[in-house]
Amino acid sequence: MLDLNTAVQKAKSSAFYRKLLNWSLNRMIPFNRPHGFRILEIGDYHLKTSIPYAKKNFNHIRGIHACALATVSEFTTGFLLISKLDSKKYRLIMQRLEMDYHYQGKMDATATFTISEDWLQRFIYDPLKTQESVVIICEVKIHDAQGNHLTTGNIHWQIKDWQKVKTKVAA
Repeated sequence: MLDLNTAVQKAKSSAFYRKLLNWSLNRMIPFNRPHGFRILEIGDYHLKTSIPYAKKNFNHIRGIHACALATVSEFTTGFLLISKLDSKKYRLIMQRLEMDYHYQGKMDATATFTISEDWLQRFIYDPLKTQESVVIICEVKIHDAQGNHLTTGNIHWQIKDWQKVKTKVAA
């Protein structure tokens, strides 16, 4: 069985491990599989994913569907956060998703999300020392292959220490 943390670390510098990571994510997140999302670049504090211009992602006018763009925005921000936060210590739940659509997607596109260690400290680690949970807003931008700015997404993630979670996880 592939260890996700190991695969993420190796995928930062290996095309083979990026391919293996993408294959694994398609099995772990079956909802996203039909869209064909792929991680193109993964760094310590950034993630770049692709959404193909393909029939499965079309709306009624053969542009990339708004919901597919929103889903890749959620995935891009959530996956980078999960790869940085200890999933045994922190629970991550999407609270709200806001999308601004600027330009019709008529070709392959990429979503990019970047954070920093200082950002994590300031908005997550420090506030959780005195608060039960935090809600962070993650801005992700999607551009097409020609550089047109398709969308700006603001994904609101609630982060909480598992020890403060009151609901039980079903077995």
